[in-house]
Amino acid sequence: MRVLMVCLGNICRSPMADGWLRHKAKIHDLSIEVDSAGTANYHVGKKPDDRMRRISREYGVSIDELRARQFSVADFDNYDIIFAMDKSNEQNILRLARNEQDKQKVRLFLNELYPEQNLEVPDPYYGTDMNFKEVIELLDQTTDAFLKNNQLIEK
Repeated sequence: MRVLMVCLGNICRSPMADGWLRHKAKIHDLSIEVDSAGTANYHVGKKPDDRMRRISREYGVSIDELRARQFSVADFDNYDIIFAMDKSNEQNILRLARNEQDKQKVRLFLNELYPEQNLEVPDPYYGTDMNFKEVIELLDQTTDAFLKNNQLIEK
């Protein structure tokens, strides 16, 4: 299974979701390929946000090796599931879809934890350390829900 996490700049939410899913795949010895991307090109080639990196290490997950990249049409061919962190980025991804098959791969990530509620992962970029911690805890819960929903780990 190949999973892509997508937010706007690929320096906060999507690399953290990427890092948590990689971490859990390793713990559970699962064969999941995970990556992240941004719909904008603001931070291409840069490391995730310093605050996100620091706080994620406090939670035991390092995302230091990740580098921002921009989402591309080729990602529809390379990934089975494309998770958007919010509705705006979901729409940005869907605009690039070539066909219905591409569109079927795109989902809002929090629907894994809160089915069909179409909630958004809040962007902590302009917030405090507490906002970053809240997002990390939400992504931790959502990655667990994803693994359980797809029967990759026991409920």
